Amino acid sequence: MASPALEDLVVTRAGLDDWPVISGWAADEGWNPGLADGPPFFAQDPDGFFLGRIDGEPVSAISVVNYGTDYAFLGCYLVRPDLRGRGHGLTTWKTALAHAGSRTIGLDGVVAQQDNYRRSGFELAHRTVRFTGTAPAAEVPADVRGVRSEDIEDITAYDGICTPADRPRFLAHWLTGTGHHAVVRRTGDRVTGYGVIRPGRDCPRIGPLFADTAEDARVLFAALTAEAAGREVAIDVPEPNAAGVALAEEAGFTPSFETARMYTGPVRPYAEERVFGVTTLELG
Repeated sequence: MASPALEDLVVTRAGLDDWPVISGWAADEGWNPGLADGPPFFAQDPDGFFLGRIDGEPVSAISVVNYGTDYAFLGCYLVRPDLRGRGHGLTTWKTALAHAGSRTIGLDGVVAQQDNYRRSGFELAHRTVRFTGTAPAAEVPADVRGVRSEDIEDITAYDGICTPADRPRFLAHWLTGTGHHAVVRRTGDRVTGYGVIRPGRDCPRIGPLFADTAEDARVLFAALTAEAAGREVAIDVPEPNAAGVALAEEAGFTPSFETARMYTGPVRPYAEERVFGVTTLELG
């Protein structure tokens, strides 16, 4: 039987009901997608997910999620293993990139694809290292508590300081998603950091972990790992944040995976020193 030809590929927008296919492929690649990632991801940009199909069967996927008018993030770039090397991924890529318009696009690229991304105009910003380890048992500090509805506005403002774009729609779902546990630290009325841990396909994932100082990050990390004490946990740390790397290493976590944060152009300045753990490798 002849192999499916490239001209048989039809790329269309994916819906939330397609997410199990995309996340299943991601799990097969060892990316450990969160169990409840779909609704927050699609809340940010419901038009930003794409599937390539042949005779109605999914064979490729990608997301290009827009944040405002200046920034987009590319993720979930996947091709079914038995159909790789035939141009289906590139066709899906080209179709989806048009969704970003003139926005700068960011991504977290796996090692095997980084040269391809460079050829497509992406430039390296920094490495991101996934650390995994057994979550230590720890007392939750008294000034760290679960996020309440009245915290969300302040956390959204804080998040905007730590990211290249505002993302209120995403956060409204991320902070309250099924199985997600969000914690915040305040000094008086001011947020000095927050973090989220969520169940993943292989193990719970921490993300984001944003904090003013290494001490803020330490106590937030303790509160998050207390939710999964004795279990393996993963956190994706930007390599330039030496304090973030030290925090993971001091907890006994070790590198298990790496990506490269890459951009096609400039992004707005943000407090990179406060990023102790990125939110996701899929949406930035």
